Amino acid sequence: MKDVYLLSGFLGSGKTSLLAHIIEQFKAEGIKPAVIMNELGKLAFDSRAVDNEVPLKEMLEGCICCTGSEKMEAQLQMLLEGEDFDVLLIETTGAAHPVEAMDAVLSPLFANKLNMKGIITVADCKRWLDRDNMTPQTRMLFLEQIKHAHLIVANKIDLLTEEETLTVTMQIQALNDVAPIIQTSNSKLPIKLLKNMEATFHDKEVHEAAIGKQLTLSSRLHTFQEGLHQEEFEEWVRSLPDTVYRMKGYVPLKGHKNPFLFQYAYGMVQWLPEYMKMPPQIVIIGEQVDKLEIIGSGRND
Repeated sequence: MKDVYLLSGFLGSGKTSLLAHIIEQFKAEGIKPAVIMNELGKLAFDSRAVDNEVPLKEMLEGCICCTGSEKMEAQLQMLLEGEDFDVLLIETTGAAHPVEAMDAVLSPLFANKLNMKGIITVADCKRWLDRDNMTPQTRMLFLEQIKHAHLIVANKIDLLTEEETLTVTMQIQALNDVAPIIQTSNSKLPIKLLKNMEATFHDKEVHEAAIGKQLTLSSRLHTFQEGLHQEEFEEWVRSLPDTVYRMKGYVPLKGHKNPFLFQYAYGMVQWLPEYMKMPPQIVIIGEQVDKLEIIGSGRND
């Protein structure tokens, strides 16, 4: 039996950082992990966090819970038959309801092969304080991901005051009084906490929040045709509506040979230099992203 951990959390909460930290710790102990990574868009940007030694299966365009159960079973089957690993880590898209995603894993096909250890939900503490500004649908999903967790990673506490940290912890505990809450910065979680997990499926009402149902999240892939000025691009980012939750990809900047890796989540921007010539594309995730006017372009999607 191979242990399985499901990593949940809203867009930009820090799931991929958590995944990278867990992989590093398992490998240091001689435990070989495998990964299934789910992306809402068409490009697998987050998979760069997984090194080449780790068996990896990717599911693009859609989430495990609402469009990919059969694909998920096929990926699991390929991993079990074709790869040598000890533990499986599944990172869901931020648009996935954790219980629906878990149900996709708990197929009778794998009853004697996989041991579901539980759901680890990464909760963005800064986002928690601003949750009332979210649309009702996205707020519901955000709360559901925390409500159904077996372990809660209260992330980004470095951005909070002590009073705010206490408030967030108490409020999250009131929503889910069963799961342990671990406060982190940059999702740094010791794996000894994972090893002690045993999924307990409580009798909780599950509210659907799948793409195309109550939650109207969608993704858009955009290709840049020319280089941009960084200041102008960031000004455009600041002008975006609150319904744009996440952007990630490679942005060509004037004066630089290769596009820069760019990430955006809830008003926070990150640039990293890229030393290979990557395709100048970004994935935009949010609501009604098809209506956005993108800087320096017509519609080149």
